Amino acid sequence: MSKTIIAFVGETGAGKGEAVEYFKKKFGEKISVFKFSTALSEVLKIFFDEVKKEDQQWLVGHLREKFGEDILARSVEKKIKNASDGLILLDGVRVLGDEEMAKRNGGHLVFITAPSRLCWERVQGRTEKGDDKATFEKFLEMENAASERQIKEIGARADFKIDNSGDWENLHSQLENLISELKLQ
Repeated sequence: MSKTIIAFVGETGAGKGEAVEYFKKKFGEKISVFKFSTALSEVLKIFFDEVKKEDQQWLVGHLREKFGEDILARSVEKKIKNASDGLILLDGVRVLGDEEMAKRNGGHLVFITAPSRLCWERVQGRTEKGDDKATFEKFLEMENAASERQIKEIGARADFKIDNSGDWENLHSQLENLISELKLQ
């Protein structure tokens, strides 16, 4: 068996995490999940009790400035190379370097998108990061940060597009179509 890579790109709150959870339930232990932001969160947790998106954006900006745009992609690529064969999900493609790495490793790029207000409302209901309860205006400001600006451009080149403007059942139906198209059964 070989590795099948699915790389999710999308705005904050668009449904990438929900897609990953759906795949986990469907495929169980047969999958590996690598989140681009994991390294950032781990570093920030050394210093702070709470991880904030703004802090992740600041940190990745400095890391990219010093080590190149693909710094997070290189860390994820190491994990891919060490992973067992099977389904590998990459959560959080955000910049060209992430996209290039996913493609170089045979990944299928999936763009999950939803309107900004709906994304913000979804983020309001979670406790993943310390600034999840930000105002809509602050949310839009964070979504316009340098680390987020390439998402729509990359999404336009994606192999698959999922419009997550509906409910979770609609998202799950589109994920089933993706699973069928990729012959993952």
